Parts: sequence; C-alpha cells; structure tokens
Amino acid sequence: MTVADPRATARFLGAFFDELAKWGVQNVVISPGSRSTPLSMTAYELSCRAPQRMSTYVDIDERGAAFLALGMAKASGRPAALVCSSGTAIANYYPAILEAESSRVPLIVLTADRPPQLQGLGAPQTCDQSHAYGTHVRAYRGMPLPADDEASLRFARQAAREACIAALGSCELSQNQRAQNPSTASSAAPSAAASAPQRLAGACFGGPVHLNFPFDEPLKPDVTLPDLFDAGIPGTEQAAADSAIPAARPTRNPLLPIGVAQVRGGMEGAAAAKLASELLANSVLLLAGEGSCATHDEAQRVLAFARAFAIPVLADPLSGLRSFDDPLVIGNYDSVFQPGGISPDENLNPQVIVRFGRYPVSKRATQWARAREDAGVLQVVVDPLETRDTNAATTVFVRMKPADFAQSMTRALRMEDGPAAAGANDLSFANTWQRVEEAAAKRIAAVDAGEEPGADGFEGAYVRRVLELAPEGSCLFAANSMSVRAVDTFYLKGSKRLTVLANRGLNGIDGTVSTAIGASRCFGRTTLITGDLTMQHDLNALALQRELRVQRQLADAADGASRTPEQAAERNSCETNAGEQGITIVLLNNNGGAIFDMLPQKSQEAYFERLFLTPQDVDFQAAVAAFGVPYSKTATLAEFDRAYRASLDVPGISFIEVPVPLQGLRERYAKYW
Repeated sequence: MTVADPRATARFLGAFFDELAKWGVQNVVISPGSRSTPLSMTAYELSCRAPQRMSTYVDIDERGAAFLALGMAKASGRPAALVCSSGTAIANYYPAILEAESSRVPLIVLTADRPPQLQGLGAPQTCDQSHAYGTHVRAYRGMPLPADDEASLRFARQAAREACIAALGSCELSQNQRAQNPSTASSAAPSAAASAPQRLAGACFGGPVHLNFPFDEPLKPDVTLPDLFDAGIPGTEQAAADSAIPAARPTRNPLLPIGVAQVRGGMEGAAAAKLASELLANSVLLLAGEGSCATHDEAQRVLAFARAFAIPVLADPLSGLRSFDDPLVIGNYDSVFQPGGISPDENLNPQVIVRFGRYPVSKRATQWARAREDAGVLQVVVDPLETRDTNAATTVFVRMKPADFAQSMTRALRMEDGPAAAGANDLSFANTWQRVEEAAAKRIAAVDAGEEPGADGFEGAYVRRVLELAPEGSCLFAANSMSVRAVDTFYLKGSKRLTVLANRGLNGIDGTVSTAIGASRCFGRTTLITGDLTMQHDLNALALQRELRVQRQLADAADGASRTPEQAAERNSCETNAGEQGITIVLLNNNGGAIFDMLPQKSQEAYFERLFLTPQDVDFQAAVAAFGVPYSKTATLAEFDRAYRASLDVPGISFIEVPVPLQGLRERYAKYW
C-alpha cells in the first residue's frame, strides 16, 4: 500500500493552484469532503496568503455550489473552479455542467478520487470517475498521484494552463484575467483586470473542463511550506535547494499578461466589401440575442454597425443592448409580433436578417424568423463557434465574434464608398420599426404608472418597478419560465446600464438562486426575479447567507491588513467591496406553475392542476427565517417600492415576497402581448 507524502502533495497542488490564479481563476467554490482535503486546503491556503489573487467559497451542497461558480463565471467572464469529494458528490455537479456547456460558461471542475489501487474493488465512496461528464466538457484530464520532482511540478502547472485554455475558449483576455503575481504587482505584467471593461451581458465563448485527482492517505497536505506556491517555476528549484531562504520568484517582468492572448479576427477585402454592399442594398434587420456583446465597447461597435447601415436592432433582454437609448434599438418587438410570429405589417419584414448570438427569449420572434426563411429572406448568422439555428434557416454563416463582424462591416463600407457612405442607407425601414416600437413602449410603460386597474395584483407591474428602481450598474438576474419572459416584455430600452443575466442554455429552473448569488459577487447590487417553484427548487441556496457574511468579514480583515492599495482594489474578480454587495430576491409567488396557463396543456380537467399547476402552499416566510434572511411581504406597488428601496442598503441576501394570482395569467398579459 502506497503512502502519500504531505509535502509532495502540497507542492504539487501549490504549483497547480498558483498557475490557475495566474491564468485568471480567482474564485474557487469548495464543497467539504474528506478525499478532497488536499485540494480544499491548498486553495484555502492561497486565499489566506494572497486574498487579492484567489477567494474560496464554501457551499455544502454540490449541486448549488456548481451553480454558484457558474454565476461567478457568467458574470465575470473568468473561469471559476469547483472542488468536491469523490462518489455521488461529482454527480451533483452535472446540471450546472450541462448549463455551462450550452451557455459556454468557463468552469474548471476539480474532483477528488480514490487512488488507482482502490478502484474496482468495492472501496467506500469509490466509482469510475474518468470521463464522468462525457462529451459535455471541453476537456478531461486524469491527474497522476501528486509528486514533487521537477517534472511533476512542471506538469502540474501545465495541466492548470491547459484547463484554463480549454475553459476560456475564445473569450478575450481582458475579460478573463489579470496579472496575478502579488510580489510584482506594481512593476510586473500589466493588470488586465485593472483596465478590463465592465461586462454588460453574459456573453461567453468557453465551457466546462474536468480534472480528476486521485489521492492517497494521509490526505492532509503540509501547507506550512514557505515556498508552497513557487514550486515548478523555472529557476526556483535550485535556489530552494541551495539556500535556507525561501526561493524568490523570477524577477522577469513580462510585457504581456500571462494567459490566453487575444486575437481579434475580421473580414477583409472582397468578401467584406461584397457582404457590406449586400447589406447596404437591402432592408436589413438584426436579431441580437444573448452572446451579441459582453462589454460596453462591444455594444458600441454593434450599434455603430447598425447606424452605418440603418439597421433596426431587435435587442433581446440578455443582449446588453437595451442599456442604450438609441433609436435603432428595438426592445419591445415581442409586443409587436402577433401569436405564431405573425408580423402585423408587411413593411416590418426585411430582405436580410442578421443574427448575433442565440435566438431571442421571445418565441414569437423566433417563429417570425422561421417564416421569413420560408419567404426566401437571406439569413446571416454570426458566431465564433456554431449557428445555434433551431430554425434550420442559415443562408450565410460567418465564423467570428459579432462585435468584430460589426466593426469589419463598418470599415468595409467606409473603405468601399468613402466616409459619406456611413448612414447612407434608406431610413424608411428603420423608421417603420421605430414607430411600432414607440407605440408598444407607451403601452408597456403604463403598467405601473397608476393608469392600469389591478396593477397591484399583476406580476408585470412589479417587474417594471424593479427595472425602474434597480441601481445604475447593478445586475438583474431573471429566473426561467415566466420571470425571464416578463423581463423581456417590460424591459424598456434606456440609458441606465443594467446587466441582465439568466440561465438560458438549457432553460432549467434548478440552481437559479445559487447562480444569481454567484453573479452577485461581481456587482454592488443584484436583483433576482423568480417564481415560487424555481425558488423552492433551490431554497437551500439561502444557506449562503452565512458564507456571504464570512466573505464580508474576510474582506474587512484584508482591507485592514498591510497591503498595497493595488492589492486592496483587486480583492477578487468583482471590482466591488464585498461589504457593499447584496442581492434582493423578488419572489413573484403565484403558488404554482402559472406558465402552463399559457401552454397547450391548459385544461379544466383535474390532471391540469395535479400535473402542471402543482400548487405547493409553501410558507416562505418561515423558510426564509430558518436561514436568517431578512423578509418582507408586499401586497401593493407602494409597499413594494418601500421594501425594495430598503433592501438596497442590506448586505448579503434579502427577500421580498409578492403574492400574485395563479389563474388568469393569459388574460393579465393579453394587452401587452
């Protein structure tokens, strides 16, 4: 029977986590377990020694923990890491891994395992964990037993690099990492995070990866080693052997940040000119779904393209583009299209459709685009990876990022026809869309303006109030089912910067609260809008109230320690003081699955309530109290305003319940749809 060397285990994993931090991993979510002790203790030690480089979070529920990390990665654009024990623990990660795969969110999954000699012999908490997530991860690596010879330490670092490269995909460097060497913070590689643009949306182009670590006993690593996180760096091994003084890191100051170098592609020459001419010669409409842009800069490039070609932009709530009060941004198209995606006016139908990102939340918009394919409309899909075309309507596929495509088209237009060509397209098509947008927006704005009877019992009025009251620069996380559809309907474009996120990869309701809490770590304030079934499905995420309190205490302690101002400012990937962060959960409680009132399953027969409406009669006040979360219940818009405004000053999690009717959903929404 082999026996592990605690020093070798520590140095091997110290090299691994140090390299993860260098490549942009700043948050590690740990679910406690025995076999994962080496991973957990090493990550925790790094967070203690250098909290500006790495933060560790603890969530005892692996399913929720995976979604917590998913939220952090989606909101920041940087990979987040997960640590769990062996056995059934790894299976609880599966739902979040599937969502990360579909939404292209960078996750690095680190699972602990029994050593090879215990496999296949009935050892406790032991199963075959190799390739446990199958084709749903971008890469898998079975790690060796830890060792601290030079080759093993260098391999540990390379394995960390490979994991980050696979997880990041084609995400831009500036969105995903910063210089991580605290000893050279003032003079080393430029800090990408210090200049990283604020993320405006959840666009990612990465995915999950899985590394499986076998560990022998004793499991506790020797994390007291002074050079714990220097192991495996070229030039440090001999220095450590020759001197009693801990080895220093190399003094080389790289000119570029460590990590995946950004390569911005573009269309050039005849191909770009031909496509630009085609767009200029026809009426064009842009479907901008989730994935259209991630930052303010990318959004500006998309809008510059729209202005140059006079293209109306149907902006999905997750696109980030409704934060711009531009005449060409069309936010309320779902209220324009009729059931089945029928256009109310033939003059609204273009000759060319360009789509950025996935299809919009609006089913009517997707149906409308499908009907345009039947009419022979040219459909251009722009994406760096795949078409994601469930309509099977792609005419031209351009494999590049939407913002780069937009910039290429704008440049091609100017090069082909001169500066005067920008904006030279016919404005009549765009003007037609602007008129119907204005009419729809006026109707929607009245929902909470005291002009509509019954607004106090209509969930749409409360969603509209959240959108109006949410602070500038905050995050709004929408649950699936009716919540994200209500946000789509009642989110009017404007100049307020608001990052709207949702788990639209697989549209599931599991892990929503955990994901929103994870995302909240990257903003000062976050609001989650959810229904009762989604809330109940992830109720134990409220246990993170204690973890958030611990994070505030750690932040206060770190800020009080003798650290440079640069290190204090770079506490973690959220460029926000942990003490100022908070999330308000707005529960629109209709006591069941009201969305089925809109679907073909609707019936007066007994099966409909039993199988689809599924009322649960949960006492959320009692449930929330069990986790020490502040609770309010409101029955009117005026009460809600007071409760919501008050919650914005509360750190951690706060909870507002709004009872709304289960029946009659279709009738309540009819005038807005």
